[in-house]
Amino acid sequence: MSSLNKILIPFDFSEASVNALEYVVNFVGTERAINILGLYVGVMPMSESDSEKLKRDFLKVLDSFNVKLKVNPEFTTDTGEVIGTILSAQEKSNADLIMMGTMGDKITDEAITNTSKLVLEANCPVISIPYGTAIKEPKNIALVMGGEKIDDKNVLGTLLDIARDFDARVHVLTIYKDSVFDEEAIKDSNENLLEYYLEHFYADHTFTKNEDVEQGILDYINEKNIDLLAILPRNHAEKSSPSEGRLTKLLTLHSEIPVLALD
Repeated sequence: MSSLNKILIPFDFSEASVNALEYVVNFVGTERAINILGLYVGVMPMSESDSEKLKRDFLKVLDSFNVKLKVNPEFTTDTGEVIGTILSAQEKSNADLIMMGTMGDKITDEAITNTSKLVLEANCPVISIPYGTAIKEPKNIALVMGGEKIDDKNVLGTLLDIARDFDARVHVLTIYKDSVFDEEAIKDSNENLLEYYLEHFYADHTFTKNEDVEQGILDYINEKNIDLLAILPRNHAEKSSPSEGRLTKLLTLHSEIPVLALD
């Protein structure tokens, strides 16, 4: 049984957030008892009537997707610094997952910072949804791993939930900048864990060499028709790479498919 019960989606009525909401609605579908909580974060306090109008407008956007959800979505408004307010709302609502729209690198530096900052700071899984991504179920998921051993198996929980819900295949990718001489040792240390915790959804593990790790990942996405990219945050690795935070930010900016940051 999936442990996904509530999804928080920051929503500001922008094109990116509307696109993300449509993706979330189709992600939840008609049979999953998952609550969607929309959150509008304002700079200045707003009146009750303004909050009610935003709620009505949010519900109108939902209705336009023509998807009958099993659980009626909720909507709330708050005021404050965007990232801190979203993270606070996630904690208060006990949301299991944040799904957030992004224009990637097509927008201003400030918005780019907000998107990447949320992904890196959240203490729960986050899916960033790029504007223009296909609205479809994830059937092929790529889990990108570095050369580190997974020392917190629980981080794979959300990935397994998604794989179960969509009967998806999980393809693991490890890219080396230099040599792949030690790939067998790393593979042995993680293989049994991946097979056990990802069950029969675990498909394969590819090792490849590319000096440009980000480009190697983007090429793999295209070659394998990947629908969802999953990445492990550096605090779940025994030997963290100081560039991994940068890689996470780059992937959320440049990927044309949703990116799941596991935490």
